[in-house]
Amino acid sequence: MTPEQYYTAPPQKVFDEIKAAAIEIWNGYDDAAGYATGKINRIKDIGNIKDNAWFIVAMFDYQNQAKLITRVSLETAEMIVDARGY
Repeated sequence: MTPEQYYTAPPQKVFDEIKAAAIEIWNGYDDAAGYATGKINRIKDIGNIKDNAWFIVAMFDYQNQAKLITRVSLETAEMIVDARGY
């Protein structure tokens, strides 16, 4: 993925899948300290502008990025892998 592609918003369907899967993952966390709520609040109103989809992906460590990839379509998963560069 070129820098121009990275900073161009993906199709809305891709963004919506990433956002929904991220919220689903965080909703599975223990929220005793407000960790999940804080993460969800950071993205719940975020729009599909520039690199916001990849910002959401980058909020996860590698293990949770892998989990995220398993919860989206093949098209979205391929775009995530391409954006991550590995």
